[in-house]
Amino acid sequence: MANQLDEMNTQPLDNGRDVNVIAKQIPVKVGFGSTLFEIMLWVLGIIPGVIFLIQKIKAQNYFRALEQKIQHAASQIDNYLEQRVMILKNCAALLDKAIQLDTEVFTKVAAYRAGSAITDEGRNELAQTLDQIGTSINVAVEQYPELKAHQEIQDAMQQNSYLQKEITAAREVYNDTVLAWNTAIFQWPVKMIVAARAGYTTRIPFATTAEIKQEARGVFF
Repeated sequence: MANQLDEMNTQPLDNGRDVNVIAKQIPVKVGFGSTLFEIMLWVLGIIPGVIFLIQKIKAQNYFRALEQKIQHAASQIDNYLEQRVMILKNCAALLDKAIQLDTEVFTKVAAYRAGSAITDEGRNELAQTLDQIGTSINVAVEQYPELKAHQEIQDAMQQNSYLQKEITAAREVYNDTVLAWNTAIFQWPVKMIVAARAGYTTRIPFATTAEIKQEARGVFF
């Protein structure tokens, strides 16, 4: 059988293709065939039915543990986001004393309240907002070279850079766990049947902003 993707003879995509995260939750569904499959196991005897029942219990326990792992990974991101909010608040306050900082930037960072409930969607939006605020602060510092000598501002910017890296690492862990979830719920028969009966859907990975993706296409050197 020939390769379905043949890099030697297939027309290449010369212009490239941008990739975006699709913000859509896909529900898991099974048809009558899955129900018939379960019935047939019991018809064949008690042992096959009991074995499948035990497998379903194990699958349910697996999903519960995976949910907790996703929650833990999300909590780590929230902790870093909260720390970054505080750093950006301090940095914005220092800049506001030195220059006339964009009012909208200061209002955005001051509006966030630590400890507020964050949904999966809200967490992504908050991260995107903080990226925009961080970029605005960086631009402000670049416009006033004398601010670079301000030790407190320098310290705040370094801490912000460090937290950005920690958030990136935490996002990788979160997205890896989400991938495990999204893969498992469609593994037929056991896990897919359990997922469908429990009403599970796919989860949306953490994504970057359109602004960051545009900046990544720029020339830096």
